[in-house]
Amino acid sequence: MNITEVRVFPIHDKDKLRAFVSIVIDGCFIVTDIKIIQGRNGAFLSMPGKLGKDGKFRDIVHPLDSETRKFIEDMVFSKYHEVTKVEASPGGEALPAPSE
Repeated sequence: MNITEVRVFPIHDKDKLRAFVSIVIDGCFIVTDIKIIQGRNGAFLSMPGKLGKDGKFRDIVHPLDSETRKFIEDMVFSKYHEVTKVEASPGGEALPAPSE
């Protein structure tokens, strides 16, 4: 699997939501509505999901193993850093809100 494109759309007016992200896999499959969220223990990716009939939120797209998750995180956080010029390490320190 190759991630052939990462698009980052920084959010400037939300408290914990830092950006929306889309990734293109092998130039032929796009995953949209990935979110970069600032949590208590650092930034993390939230995969696209939906609210089920039971009221629980479920991912509709997600990596099946930790190696793939790390690969995606590394690509996304690298692009986030490039676009916003802020340090973006998952699970680390808090990410500052993007500046314009």
